[in-house]
Amino acid sequence: MLQSKDRIWVDSVIGKITAKLDTVSEKSRHKIPYTTVNGTHDDKASQNVSGFDADGICWWTNGFWGGMLWLMYHETGNNKYKEIANISEELLDKCFQDFYGLHHDVGFMWLPTSVANYKVTKNPDSRKRALHAANLLAGRFNLAGGFIRAWNDLDEGDTRGWAIIDCMFNIPLLYWATEETGDPRFKQIAMRHADTVMSTFVRPDGSVHHIVEFDPFNGGVVRTFGGQGYADGSSWTRGQTWALYGFMMSYIHTGKEEYLQTAKQIAHYFMANIPEDGVIPLDFRQTAEPKLEDDTAAAIAACGLIEIAKAVGELERELYLNAALKLLRTLDERSDWSDNNDCIIQRGSEAYHKPRNQHHHAIIYGDYYFMEAIFKLKGNDLYLW
Repeated sequence: MLQSKDRIWVDSVIGKITAKLDTVSEKSRHKIPYTTVNGTHDDKASQNVSGFDADGICWWTNGFWGGMLWLMYHETGNNKYKEIANISEELLDKCFQDFYGLHHDVGFMWLPTSVANYKVTKNPDSRKRALHAANLLAGRFNLAGGFIRAWNDLDEGDTRGWAIIDCMFNIPLLYWATEETGDPRFKQIAMRHADTVMSTFVRPDGSVHHIVEFDPFNGGVVRTFGGQGYADGSSWTRGQTWALYGFMMSYIHTGKEEYLQTAKQIAHYFMANIPEDGVIPLDFRQTAEPKLEDDTAAAIAACGLIEIAKAVGELERELYLNAALKLLRTLDERSDWSDNNDCIIQRGSEAYHKPRNQHHHAIIYGDYYFMEAIFKLKGNDLYLW
């Protein structure tokens, strides 16, 4: 899909990724990183937190480090990446024992680890872990509302009817479970959830809600929440990307045309709001000040845009591909390729209403999706979703 100048650039970025991960993988061999402290990966696996407030080994991002390692193994064939990925995957077994720290994000945790491992090596233990996680996710399905419940009980009040846009990235675990076992119930649940999201989360202009509350007993929308964005009715950019790429994931697994059209609708909204400099704000509808950014949203969006480019005809392809390239070139220029920082992407933001000193920092999924997007552009990538 790429022009010659773009192929040269992609190869140069892959060279930088390879050099950086060669060193960082050894430094973080026994860690599961989330961010950096003074440039060094932290370690969620060493944080002794469990139960309903699990912020340690059961943290939702703990699959991305393993995913990065599998991408590197696929790219280089170097067995050390497989070995370190196995360490990461085995550490996550504690989550199954703890149980209370797990919720809707088991797809984020076990797709880039166990499903990836099984796809590449046919490891039977990885298959078992992934199917266990898929059954936990399927068990969260609410029949009355047609949605997968987000989180567990929270201090915010009654959250039994809450669903969130992020879960579009978890349901590919259910698609995989049906593809692996032949049991249709996993795919049926995934599609029912995707259909509910399509009709209740996606607004006519292509923007999306972060949180929708349903009546958990009778179904139907009760209200919406701004969640990690600026406000209810605003446009949290990472939420847009969970939807954009998430619907492409459902399209890839099902071939349902409505999912592709929904992904394109969200993509057009996103592309129309990309600033001239290619730097994605935390929320497209936030106030001018403070000027909060989220480079992780740019990386995720690029992945989804590339998948749309693969799925559409030749006359449409460049529209989505060029938008992805703009985002990725901007990220390349803003990244830390030195040995002074274990992460690549440096200006991620989790949520708008965090304290000011908790914005614009390294977050592991920014690195993962940047790497995934770059390898997509090269071709022959390892698709983990």
